[in-house]
Amino acid sequence: MRDAQPREVAGPLAGEDVEVSRVTPMMSQYLELKAANPGILLFYRMGDFFELFFEDAETASRALGIALTKRGRHRGEDVPMCGVPVRSADEYLQKLIRLGHRVAICEQTENPQDARQRGSKALIRREIVRLVTPGTLTEETLLEPARHNYLLSIARTKASEDFGLAWLDISTGDFFIGSSSLVQLPGEIARIEPGEIVLPDGVLADNSCGAMLKQFSVPLTPLPSSRFDSANGELRLKSHFAVASLDGYGTFTRAELSAAGGLLDYVLLTQLGKVPCLSPPRRTLADDAMSIDAATRSNLELARTLSGERAGSLLSAIDKTLTGGGARLLAQRLSAPLLEVATINARHDAVSFLVAEKVVRHAVREGLGHLPDLGRALARLSLDRGGPRDLAAIASGLAIAGKIALVLQEHQSLLGLPAELASAASSISEEALRDLHETIAGALGRDLPLNARDGNFIAPGYSTELDQARRLRHDSHKVIAGLQLSYAERTGFRSLKIRQNNLLGYFVELNQQQGEALQKSALKDEFIHRQSMANAMRFSTDELAALEQRIATASETALALELEIFSRLAARVKADEQLISRAAQALSVIDVTAALAELAHENSYVRPSLDGSLRFEVSAGRHPVVEKALKQISAGTFIANDLHLNPADSEGPRILLLTGPNMAGKSTFLRQNALIAILAQMGSFVPAREAHIGIIDRLFSRVGAADDLARGRSTFMVEMVETAAILNQATPRSFVILDEIGRGTATFDGLSIAWATLEHLHEVTRCRALFATHFHELTGLSSRLEHLGNVTLAVKEWQGEVIFLHEVRQGAADRSYGIHVARRAGLPPAVIQRAEQVLAELEKTELSAARRELLDELPLFSAALQGPRNSADCSKIEERLRQIVLDELSPRQALELLYELRSTVIQE
Repeated sequence: MRDAQPREVAGPLAGEDVEVSRVTPMMSQYLELKAANPGILLFYRMGDFFELFFEDAETASRALGIALTKRGRHRGEDVPMCGVPVRSADEYLQKLIRLGHRVAICEQTENPQDARQRGSKALIRREIVRLVTPGTLTEETLLEPARHNYLLSIARTKASEDFGLAWLDISTGDFFIGSSSLVQLPGEIARIEPGEIVLPDGVLADNSCGAMLKQFSVPLTPLPSSRFDSANGELRLKSHFAVASLDGYGTFTRAELSAAGGLLDYVLLTQLGKVPCLSPPRRTLADDAMSIDAATRSNLELARTLSGERAGSLLSAIDKTLTGGGARLLAQRLSAPLLEVATINARHDAVSFLVAEKVVRHAVREGLGHLPDLGRALARLSLDRGGPRDLAAIASGLAIAGKIALVLQEHQSLLGLPAELASAASSISEEALRDLHETIAGALGRDLPLNARDGNFIAPGYSTELDQARRLRHDSHKVIAGLQLSYAERTGFRSLKIRQNNLLGYFVELNQQQGEALQKSALKDEFIHRQSMANAMRFSTDELAALEQRIATASETALALELEIFSRLAARVKADEQLISRAAQALSVIDVTAALAELAHENSYVRPSLDGSLRFEVSAGRHPVVEKALKQISAGTFIANDLHLNPADSEGPRILLLTGPNMAGKSTFLRQNALIAILAQMGSFVPAREAHIGIIDRLFSRVGAADDLARGRSTFMVEMVETAAILNQATPRSFVILDEIGRGTATFDGLSIAWATLEHLHEVTRCRALFATHFHELTGLSSRLEHLGNVTLAVKEWQGEVIFLHEVRQGAADRSYGIHVARRAGLPPAVIQRAEQVLAELEKTELSAARRELLDELPLFSAALQGPRNSADCSKIEERLRQIVLDELSPRQALELLYELRSTVIQE
């Protein structure tokens, strides 16, 4: 694991035993730094390695798979130790961060030579320069280009049950604030996908909240509640954004201010006081976006498949962005489809323009294909963590932005631009951005190092002083030769030489006769006699002495000059960071718009029509992920299907009951319509011939089967929990897809649950829904439920085989063809034959017909709920409730009232 590199010589343990009564200076320094950072792995710089000791070493060796050694003794025991090379530290950091660890980076703040000047045994100074946590990464090697790395803060005040949320991506500066109830919180966390969550220790200790948070595989960082004070949070926000009031950003609740304050406090703590470039906070409201709970996001595989992979998800299928910022914005829009029709239409207008204007689209995408990640380069520079390549990324990005702006502005004058593209074009055409590009581009060279301290990144000709230092460093002999020629011409002695030795350094040498003549000339004060030889004389000059000093320090001088220039350029970038940030965001908007236009053009997607109705009509709809997969394997054409839900029509269905065999495409049909709704409301065109969708406020999916053993839930329990969430939270404007409700238990139990669920959706929730089932008895409900329709997946039987046509047709299936599917799956022939015999016997009992008779006997859901009431049983409670004035009850009186009512119920 170790390179053959020289190790630290000033102040190490040096391998000697450390007795209980004595601690070496280095170990004392280490223990002091470790005590100030409990619970964090300490990367302690020693020469060319980061070392870890004690429990940190044991933890890191297991996590990284590196050897655990020992170095010296402490309190009578061996000191465990392991280490990683500094030059490859990012690779090890990445592994530790992905495992949820936090790391403190302790750097040497002086070199061994400087330490020795304070004494031969002086300890090299070290300081914690950064705390690396999963939610505060900025290094390019530690981040996924296409994914935000959000740090989420959750807080709650005593005055409110709702949680305040604040989240930011320190690597891009995106900053959001919002609220959530406890019921909505899992869905919000799933939408944000944070890399780390910070929260008051009291919230984590709360059983109802703490248990829910721990089900997410996200590192949790509890902090003292004092860091989440709402008044301090408000002051932190005002101070950070240099404003006297937050009214310009929105009206924030105390819980939201508490979360935002704790978030900023944690960022400053981990960045050791360095302030990142943050966009002004944008307040997100629950009513701004379609609500999609965690289970639905997982079932629909929006950003990740069930196995956790990006490939195979909806995001992967539609992502044609060309930049990291664009990919992150696309994922953000997909995670939060809009509810405001005007805003959605503005996005559709922009996509429609670039679909029609092929030349503009290609020109824009040509530029975007070469665009670096402006946002992340800016973040590193703002935190003093950037290098010459980040400056080059800013310069290159601004140059490309200028070209894209010209393309858009040219067509704006000819054709006009949709509002979203016009606004983006304005943000990337600022005069200050062009000036900044010219300033940086004129300073940087070509082959740029990663770190500024490596030098050689400033272009020749930019700084005369730097060019001179470089000439001295690389061509000192030429400089000396030039000075020698100058001296020869001034003295008139052509044989004059400038030489060097270890005693005198550089000196002027003449023969004896010329030397004596020089001492008598007018130049005698300038040329100072230093030494006489048998046949030569040696002189020095102030100019030569100064040149010798410059040659000796040329490398250090050149590096210092480059670092000074880098600091000036970085400061210039910081001065314009808000302009650059807006330009980066605008370029991301352009990239997403152009990518969605390219997607629509290549795959024949159409612009959907959205309004405030309850319609959901799709003509020739397709599943975007399945269709892409079929194209990749050349397996034929996807079979498109229609969907018509229009409860405004007196005969139109609100719910479709979908029956048919397994493998015929029921789940695909369910999912594709949910995905079409999401695409439409995020601002994308959709895979269909035509689509008209009334805005959906909440989307619910109960598709597939999985257990949750970690929380003690069987497959059926998970199914019931998810179904309960749907029935309790769905509204008339929601869209629900349900697949095989009740199949995880006994037949009669399952049929009963499915029956009651279907009636509840129709009579109580009154939402739009697709309900797939193998309980064919439910198809008879269409004659009694006004807005329930039957559709089925068509099949064709031919020569004893069943052919799946994957077409959705009106009507109901009377068979599930399960035995046929079992045969195709490879069950032994004897098992298939016996199953057919059992099925034949069961069908003779006409159980299905008997069950259908229940339709004529059971009341509808609404009628069942309005069953006979015994007025005598309820009279006392109702009378007591009428007497109560709720606003006048104290908490104690309310509790006493509950006990009173409970006692009444028990007595009756």
